[in-house]
Amino acid sequence: MAQDISFSVRNNNGDPVRVGAWRFEGDGSGPSVHLQAGVHADEIAGMLVLHLLMQRLHVAENAGRLKGRITVVPQANPLGIGQFRQGRILGRFHDATGHNFNRGFDQSAALERPSTNVQEWQKSLVQLAATADVMLDLHTDDEALPYLYVHRSFWPRGRELAAAMKMDVAIIWDEGGDGSFEETIIAPWLRDGVGAQHMAATLELRGQGDVSDRFAEQDAAGLYAWLCASGVIDEVSIPAEWPVEAMEMGHMETHLAPQPGVLIFEKDLGDRVEEGQRFARILGRPGDPASEVVLYAEQAGRMVTRYRDRLVSQGMVVAKFTGSRVSRHWSGGLLDPN
Repeated sequence: MAQDISFSVRNNNGDPVRVGAWRFEGDGSGPSVHLQAGVHADEIAGMLVLHLLMQRLHVAENAGRLKGRITVVPQANPLGIGQFRQGRILGRFHDATGHNFNRGFDQSAALERPSTNVQEWQKSLVQLAATADVMLDLHTDDEALPYLYVHRSFWPRGRELAAAMKMDVAIIWDEGGDGSFEETIIAPWLRDGVGAQHMAATLELRGQGDVSDRFAEQDAAGLYAWLCASGVIDEVSIPAEWPVEAMEMGHMETHLAPQPGVLIFEKDLGDRVEEGQRFARILGRPGDPASEVVLYAEQAGRMVTRYRDRLVSQGMVVAKFTGSRVSRHWSGGLLDPN
């Protein structure tokens, strides 16, 4: 039976709140794995996926088929999960400090005595995952195709994971600097030259509204199949066939809103556009036709993400597209810095 290894951190009032975590021990002959969801607490889909996956893991454990140790943290962020404002959860940033919950893990992990509750939580989460051979962090975008975010050290091995999860795109990155959870976990592997013995990735499970039994069961089955193929579970798994478009992060085109207003998309997720083709427009002042601005594709590609709300403020990310060349806006660093 899975061991409950939950731990507590302090909320903004100093009261303890629980981070639910469970460990399936296995027989020790396979890789150790850390799976988590909800670091950004408003990204819900992965929580249901891991809930369903745990049911499969219980069956495998009872049948004696677990080879590797598996740690599962289905709802990793109790600080963000309680931040509701007027009926909507605000789980990307810590309400009291404005800290992005998935930034600065590296700094928090290095502190001997964390001074804030966010730092305390981040350090505890890193310590829980630090000994794993495999780490998968489950997220969601605003509205998006399912896609993989993976460091170059783990490509093309990551293609099998993306295919198992039926992910349309894999975005390959080289440099970060934001101290995300993934970056913090893999830093010692890259430093010590042992990346080939490990695997890590961030899985973007579509958009924030894509929470359903159908999607969650598909994703849990994909994760389970990949764990079998990776030697974590002693069960035959046939590798999935799925077309995965590998994309250099610098080739991604990120379009920002040039003005606030009503956002009207003329293309759907997954649609392909040609360079110079219109894909959306923003109506700045309804009633005034002259206030409408049309947005055009910078280069040929496919729409991977788009803004969830239909009233956009100036400077917000409207959409991201794949591309075939380095974006003229690319200056290195992060795909999404906020």
